[in-house]
Amino acid sequence: MSQESAMPPKAGPASPNDPLPIAIHPPVLFELGDVVATPPALRLIEKRGANVLDLLRRHQRCEWDAMCAEDRNANWQAVLSGESRIFSSFDIGKEGTPAVVWVITEWDRSVTTVLLPSCY
Repeated sequence: MSQESAMPPKAGPASPNDPLPIAIHPPVLFELGDVVATPPALRLIEKRGANVLDLLRRHQRCEWDAMCAEDRNANWQAVLSGESRIFSSFDIGKEGTPAVVWVITEWDRSVTTVLLPSCY
């Protein structure tokens, strides 16, 4: 088998008329640094059938629609300037029984912490 036939196909369109592939998910907008989590947060996430990696991805993709405008604006300022912490709040509970988990990335992007509000 020649080296040429063993190489994977090139990415992108096969011809100029083929459509380009698009991203299915929004891009990651900042680095997490080291990721740590408090034991109570991990227990709650497991109990509710949520996934830590999904919460971290949502945090990095700036999914803040459930947060107040003031917090969303502060987060966008932090993402753009790189000079403030980034804070996400996710309700992983079922209808009528909220279960809130926070994800906080430090201002210098050195560490991201997953925790419960009661652990702050």
